[in-house]
Amino acid sequence: VTPAHDTADYELGLKHQLPIIIGITPDGKISKDIITNANEKDAEKYIGMDRFICRKQIIFDLQEAGLVEKIETIKNKVGHSERTDAVIEPYLSHQWFVKMKDISKPALDAVLNKEVHLIPDKFVNTYKHWMENVKDWCISRQLWWGHRIPAWYNENGDIAVCKTKEEAIEIFRKNNQSTHGIYQDEDVLDTWFSSWLWPIAVFDPKIIGNNHYETPNEDFQYYYPTNDLVTAPEILFFWVARMIIAGYLWGKEKPFANVYLTGIVRDKLGRKMSKSLGNSPDPLDLIEKYGADGVRVGMMFSSPAGNDLLFDEEYCIQGRNFANKIWNAFRLIHQLSERKDDHTPATTYQTEAIELFENYFDKQLEYINDCFDKFRLNDALMTTYKLIWDDFCSWYLEAIKPNNVNDKISSDVINKTIELFENCLKILHPWMPFITEEIWHLLKERQDGNDIIICKWPQENKYNPEIIKNYEILKEIVTQIREIRSRHQISPKQKLEWKEAKSEKFDQWIEKLCNLNHKKITTDTDGKIIVTAQRNIYIELPKQENNKSIEEEIGKLEAELNYLNGFLESVRKKLSNEKFMQNAKQELIEKEKQKEKDALQKIKTIEEE
Repeated sequence: VTPAHDTADYELGLKHQLPIIIGITPDGKISKDIITNANEKDAEKYIGMDRFICRKQIIFDLQEAGLVEKIETIKNKVGHSERTDAVIEPYLSHQWFVKMKDISKPALDAVLNKEVHLIPDKFVNTYKHWMENVKDWCISRQLWWGHRIPAWYNENGDIAVCKTKEEAIEIFRKNNQSTHGIYQDEDVLDTWFSSWLWPIAVFDPKIIGNNHYETPNEDFQYYYPTNDLVTAPEILFFWVARMIIAGYLWGKEKPFANVYLTGIVRDKLGRKMSKSLGNSPDPLDLIEKYGADGVRVGMMFSSPAGNDLLFDEEYCIQGRNFANKIWNAFRLIHQLSERKDDHTPATTYQTEAIELFENYFDKQLEYINDCFDKFRLNDALMTTYKLIWDDFCSWYLEAIKPNNVNDKISSDVINKTIELFENCLKILHPWMPFITEEIWHLLKERQDGNDIIICKWPQENKYNPEIIKNYEILKEIVTQIREIRSRHQISPKQKLEWKEAKSEKFDQWIEKLCNLNHKKITTDTDGKIIVTAQRNIYIELPKQENNKSIEEEIGKLEAELNYLNGFLESVRKKLSNEKFMQNAKQELIEKEKQKEKDALQKIKTIEEE
């Protein structure tokens, strides 16, 4: 048992109060301290011998004495220097420590009481385990670079802890100790000991260790505590926990409110990125191919909080395509702006499109803000992505375009469209800063300093839930009418007739997006195809297609009915499962109930037809 040269032996030595003998000198030779009494003179020949030579010699001597029963190769974990590849020997030496038990308790309580919020909260148990089993912290390192330990020694080995040699002399004098041979400790502080002071040191370093310093400066009072820290889980204890300890120790409160813990970037097979595997792409090459914004978005598409990122270059392609979509949206708005006219009134379908998108934007903005508040960043990104790609580009812009390329467009509609596009750019800017800043300045003339990066975030406005509900139904109607065109190979340019029992709001929006004639108000449904989207809408196909189309449509509806009945059964099984109902989040249960309700409504509509 060698308590001075093995971690496990050291703990064993403490437990059984064994003598701790340092048997190796700092230069790797056998120390004279191995001789502890006069009866051990046989060991004298090893003193001064190199450690590796000594080990071989001892084996030889044991064999010569007939004391070796067998020799076998055993795999063991041996540390090596990353610079010289030399074998590292565990070695007991004088070090500086910080007592951690008492000062750690406020930092533990802060996380358990959610004064400091770890995101995701799965790391709370890890943090709790570390902090409840914390040991004294060795803060000295034998390196040539770092913050040198502020400790001074005299010729007798007395110690004074202070900043300068002059202060050390004064301390030694006060204690009636020698002031000769004074020198500073050659060790430096552990890098984490320097780093744990960061939230305080950047604002008011005088606070640190000064129990009589009662009023921090203005910077400290204004900025401390900060809001959020973004870091990696592997330094949760090394850095984060210690910053929280220092915060309560000297700052008298938490250093930050939230700690967002990122994951590790892995390849799509879940392997760590490494040169040897050849799965680590050069970010600059990716940026050259897909643009900086495309790569940023591609990374974030697969970045749930606290979980590893499974990187796939396909996500960067998706990010690049998104950038192209945004740029094309800008080009269309720019082209429409050249056709704006102050005397041209807005059409009904244009005002309806504005009303629908404004309300939907406000609803999605509320959700996006909630995602940011809860650090669900990839949810915020996906919602932004779908809002801009689908609702702004595919629905809104298509709805406001005049029917003919030479038609003028209302200046009010264009000005409103630019305003809505600006709001889209603002919520997209955190994800795609370069293209949004570029388009921001191309949209219209702006004064110097009017940059999107410092613009105010869009304000949440109240939205009409009824309009949101209508919007989803309207999109379903348009989608089904377009599917009917596709199934029957009817050109999008050919206008179709449609009928319904009564006039509804947003009818002209449907007519614009589906290229329909003005709706006929009638209950006559002979020879027409039924669109079942919570409204009884009838589409009349060209006469030569009618009989064939009706038969085909009946077959489609029967297939849809069979699917809906199977879907309804699966939803009801889930809702009747006690384990699911007890353990699932309430929002998930509500979603399943809504699925059941929607399926029942669709089944009822099809059966009535």
